[in-house]
Amino acid sequence: MILNTVSSTHLLDTKKWSAPDGGWGWIVLLGCFVITGFSYAFPKAISVYFKELMTEFDCGYSDTAWISSIILAMLYGSGPISSIMVNKFGCRPVMLVGGLLASGGMIIASFSTNIIQLYLTAGVITGLGLALNFQPSLIMLGSYFDKRRPLANGLAAAGSPVFLSALSPLGQLLLNHYGWKGGFLITGGLLLNCCACGAIMRPLKCKERKAIACSQELKKMLPPEAGQENIVCENNNDKKPSKKKLLDFSVLADLGLIIYIIAKFIVVLGLFVPTILLVNYAKDQGVPDQDAAFLLSIIGFIDIFARPTCGIVAGLKWIRPKMSYFFSLALLFNGLTDVCSATNTDYKGLVIFCVFFGLSYGMVGALQFEVLMGIVGKSGFSSALGLVLLIEAVAVLIGPPSAGYLVDRYKNYELIFYMAGGELITAGIFLALASFIFIKEKAEIWDIYVQLLIFCLLMCIMNISVLY
Repeated sequence: MILNTVSSTHLLDTKKWSAPDGGWGWIVLLGCFVITGFSYAFPKAISVYFKELMTEFDCGYSDTAWISSIILAMLYGSGPISSIMVNKFGCRPVMLVGGLLASGGMIIASFSTNIIQLYLTAGVITGLGLALNFQPSLIMLGSYFDKRRPLANGLAAAGSPVFLSALSPLGQLLLNHYGWKGGFLITGGLLLNCCACGAIMRPLKCKERKAIACSQELKKMLPPEAGQENIVCENNNDKKPSKKKLLDFSVLADLGLIIYIIAKFIVVLGLFVPTILLVNYAKDQGVPDQDAAFLLSIIGFIDIFARPTCGIVAGLKWIRPKMSYFFSLALLFNGLTDVCSATNTDYKGLVIFCVFFGLSYGMVGALQFEVLMGIVGKSGFSSALGLVLLIEAVAVLIGPPSAGYLVDRYKNYELIFYMAGGELITAGIFLALASFIFIKEKAEIWDIYVQLLIFCLLMCIMNISVLY
């Protein structure tokens, strides 16, 4: 009787709580919504200050544009650092520190006297702070949601277009009333909201009732019998927890993750190019400045509804097991939108492009992290996300400059859309075919890696032949 009681108590203590799929998770979702909004929208919204900074520091547009590039590179490239800190200290402390860094970087930037200081403060420090908020928020979201995770990811991803629509006009308003220094200072105060979002990231913990305490109560109530104490000790033998790796590279042994990383690298090369050059392209076609700027608002508005809707669709029982193929479809949709709209020169055609681009861009944004979590699971998500973001940081630094080089050399914006579209189409086809062909349960891993490398080379050759 005593043995059964103690054993059942021990089993109760070792049980882990599952994801609640609601409750406090909705508050965590709200915090993730805000963090995602700041992380993705802020590097674009800060561009409203560029003309003022060009006048202040006597520099060119390319010089000021590096501020956004550095923020994005830090956001992606600091992934391993964020993974190590999360595994060491947990999500909440890392996010609190990240919020302070993001805010402090912009506050210090308001006292800058040259463009290099802005690179270090608004670029490196603020970018690192946003990175330390972004990744832990996704990890916490995955901890609180399981069955509703696609919907949760879609709703959280909607923070990007919502904040883009709000931060851009707000930045212009602050610039008109307080100048760029006052705008940076107030923006730094707004970024302190990241600390509030970090504070609500309450970790999931089960209420532990140690079996040792129960066994002591049983000893007081009943006299010990022969062998009884040994039985209790054997059933409540405290085991030292295994040391958790700060950055688990073993996730790279998963072939599905390797395929995902290759596909995402190709995706990031071209995904952000159209949004960066769209306004200038429209102006070169004779579109008025205000109408050209409004094109980004159209993309953001469509994106707001596309992300949660895509999250709902991705959560359907017959869609979720085939998530990688659904993601491939979104990549193909985005790439075909770029290619088919390359020759649009009138405003009506550009508006149609923005509608379809906003829809496809929202699909990609809503599905990318859901696919990753489905590949590696919750336990490996932190390390996998850090490694993926690090590799994407390289693509971020390659894609936009390459697009700018093509414009400078050939004076033709159409090539940009063909390049970006070709990269997205290549990534979509690669992800679908590689997932179908190479992921086999009993295949030899190194043989598959060799075949996968050959397949990648063939896809690259095909893509280059199409472009040239």
